[in-house]
Amino acid sequence: MFKKNVGTIDRALRVIVGLALLVGFATTGSWWMLIGVVPLATGLASSCPAYSLLGLSTCPMKKG
Repeated sequence: MFKKNVGTIDRALRVIVGLALLVGFATTGSWWMLIGVVPLATGLASSCPAYSLLGLSTCPMKKG
């Protein structure tokens, strides 16, 4: 599994934007709707490969 690096707010926004793109472009019958798969998938998985490459994370830090 991938390391989680997408926080709660970031995750929610990705799912909302992904669904909006899928639905918005699906009504036009455009292949551009597939662009919504990326934010939807990264939001559902709580992991973003681009964040991993850049060393970023929006997850809250664990108190230790």
